[in-house]
Amino acid sequence: MLQRIIAALVAIVLAVLAFFWFSGKHAALKLSKPVTAIGSATPLEVQVTDPAGVKRFSVVVQQNGQSQTVFEDENKSKQTARTFSFPVGKQQAPFLKEGPAHISISASSNDFRGATTSLDHDVTVILRPPTIVTDGKQHYINQGGAELVVLDLGGNWTEAGVHVANYTSTSFPMPGEADTSNHRFALFVYPWDVSPDTIPLAFVRNTAGTEVTTTFWTKVFPKKFRSSDINVKEENLRKVVGELDPEGTGDLVERFVRLNRDLRKANTEQIYALRTHTENKILWSGPFIPVKGARESYFADRRSYYYQGKKIDEQIHLGYDLAQTTNMPVKAANSGKVIYADRLGIYGNCVIIDHGYSLQSLYGHMSRIMVKVGDAIQKEQQIGVSGSTGMAFGDHVHFSMLADGYQIDPKEWWDEHWIHDRILSKIGPAGTVNAEKPPAQKPTAYRAKKKRR
Repeated sequence: MLQRIIAALVAIVLAVLAFFWFSGKHAALKLSKPVTAIGSATPLEVQVTDPAGVKRFSVVVQQNGQSQTVFEDENKSKQTARTFSFPVGKQQAPFLKEGPAHISISASSNDFRGATTSLDHDVTVILRPPTIVTDGKQHYINQGGAELVVLDLGGNWTEAGVHVANYTSTSFPMPGEADTSNHRFALFVYPWDVSPDTIPLAFVRNTAGTEVTTTFWTKVFPKKFRSSDINVKEENLRKVVGELDPEGTGDLVERFVRLNRDLRKANTEQIYALRTHTENKILWSGPFIPVKGARESYFADRRSYYYQGKKIDEQIHLGYDLAQTTNMPVKAANSGKVIYADRLGIYGNCVIIDHGYSLQSLYGHMSRIMVKVGDAIQKEQQIGVSGSTGMAFGDHVHFSMLADGYQIDPKEWWDEHWIHDRILSKIGPAGTVNAEKPPAQKPTAYRAKKKRR
């Protein structure tokens, strides 16, 4: 009898052990960003999910028969999702040389079975940094505006451009050259909210994440931006909230403020995502023609919104509001290609035109759109009719321009001499094929113009 009881107990224990063993889970591993190369100390990030959590995480680098653990975490955790960040490169594994290598990432589940899941990844070791040389020219930059610098790159590189504080503008091959050309230019922005003391940095980066930067000659002209007060009436609240948040409920003021903040931010991100919808050639010709109408607001106006005498919000208005007559024709500032023609949140009925090399123009609040995505547009071609759609209280057009997805002051692009001197003169004859050359101007007049910037 005792033997049967013992046998039964053993069977039960084995059954329980087997249950926990076979019910053990496997972790799921995923690199946050694809990694094809590593250098001196390339940052990696791995997302691990496991219903039981993780009790051990490790990373091993292998090359030519040698291996080394470069990161290890044995802190047991019941968290079902964890992110591990660590560097991998020659600093962590000194034996690494340029050439192919292998990374093995493993995670063990924090349960009875402790199953281990591995993620193996082939990479290329790149130890020589890329090189960058700028054009050596003088770059006069208006705060809130744009400039252009020519870059000559060398070594193994994948990306180049210009950093201005936290803003990054990319580069393009010089007109007429292949996409892989080492001779490039960056049409970069100097945003309105960056201190005039900030030094722009030209950069080049390779697939291993190694970045090299250099300064270049710049002179920044600070700008004083306007402030304005907007008195919001109840009818304005109802108009905006009814149009942009028709199914919402609650206090009108709170809904208006939420739209003015959150929807504005979402629209900015949506517009930024369109920066890659550009052609690597100049689609425009001559100076940009501003939308006709009286200027009711200017670029980078700081707007304070008041309701019943109380300030309810503050936002920066990045463009010009232009009004002339109700339902006036809206014409393209220059030739290009339509990349957006639809509703766009606070901008209402909106059209965005690509002019090439990431330069774009935006037209908002229209009552009617007369073009579609993909249309080739000629300068001063009618693209719509003015209106008050979106975050607008009266009939007008919101006009703005962008470079690499960032809004810039359009008035520079209305000046053909600025365009010639700051942009076209630097990218050579191939870049000026479609551009009108400005008439000759006396040097003294030009010097005086530069002083007034």
